[in-house]
Amino acid sequence: MGAEQMNVIDLRSDTITHPTEAMRKAMSEAEVGDDVYGEDPSINLLEQRASEILGKEAGLLTASGTMSNLVAALTYCHRGDEIIMGDQAHMFWNESAGVSALAGAQVRLVPNDDQGKIDPADLSAAIRPRGNVHMPPTTLVCLENTHNRCSGAALTPQDTKAVADVAHEAGASVHMDGARIFNAAVALEVPPAELVKDVDDVSFCLSKALSCPVGSVLVGSEEFIGEARRWRKMIGGGMRQAGVLAAAGLVALETMIERLADDHANARRLAQGLADIEGLKVDPESIQTNIVIFEIEPSVGTAPEVLQALADAGVKVTPSRTQTLRMVTHRQVDSADVEEALSRVAGVVGKLREQNKA
Repeated sequence: MGAEQMNVIDLRSDTITHPTEAMRKAMSEAEVGDDVYGEDPSINLLEQRASEILGKEAGLLTASGTMSNLVAALTYCHRGDEIIMGDQAHMFWNESAGVSALAGAQVRLVPNDDQGKIDPADLSAAIRPRGNVHMPPTTLVCLENTHNRCSGAALTPQDTKAVADVAHEAGASVHMDGARIFNAAVALEVPPAELVKDVDDVSFCLSKALSCPVGSVLVGSEEFIGEARRWRKMIGGGMRQAGVLAAAGLVALETMIERLADDHANARRLAQGLADIEGLKVDPESIQTNIVIFEIEPSVGTAPEVLQALADAGVKVTPSRTQTLRMVTHRQVDSADVEEALSRVAGVVGKLREQNKA
């Protein structure tokens, strides 16, 4: 049976989620105005609500998480400054070098462990001393929670504070790429504001597991957001009557956070099932949220070969590292889909192993 004749199970990302019916209704009825003039009531309410939930003073709606992260860097950094982040950071791997190309900042990497943590000692050693004309000043340290390339691992408030204390002592600000910060809050059973109380600002995505069609929100101090608003305008992010998007975000913040626990349960089941398939390697105990990264043993084949074979079987996944693939659970994949996906994966892997034996 061809993939076009079967139910395609899309585990590439939680970005593929569609807005709920409640979101669509809210969008159609949204009260709007010109946001560049500060006159869109739906956006103003979303920014206020987001900042309250995360314990910050103000918020700013942007088109994407990438834009939020870039705007934060532009706000903090001058050309020739240095930004420190983990060597597995999404901002380094997947955001088109925006902070270097547009903010003119040099990126310095320190190791992430397999749970996405940065060792405060590594950070301390990497921060440049102030006043040395031969060196760029370290003005910004970036964290990520949950960590995309580290199987959706969640940083605890203690993990974040340990790094933020070192950065602040050195005079650097701390930006949190919190694209999936609500996944972390649900997994750790910690209020979102507690997770980000020690960072200067945080961005989060509306368009991932929260199921909105578009958008991210950046929150921080009133002074920071005021300057960030200017940078958003400069890079083309003034979206005028975007209250139709903010309306979906307001529904998401009210209705979509607690259900993230379902995605996490499905991810754990997915990981356990993958671990039971000969030729695949993953530690189910390491899965905290909705991202599962698994390794393919040489007896099965290469990651691109498995990726294509799964696509042919109606299971869409994404490549991660050289010999790993990534699956992400979300609202549009239920427990029955997970079981069906595991059945198809087992069939594909078994067939590839037999072919490689021949």
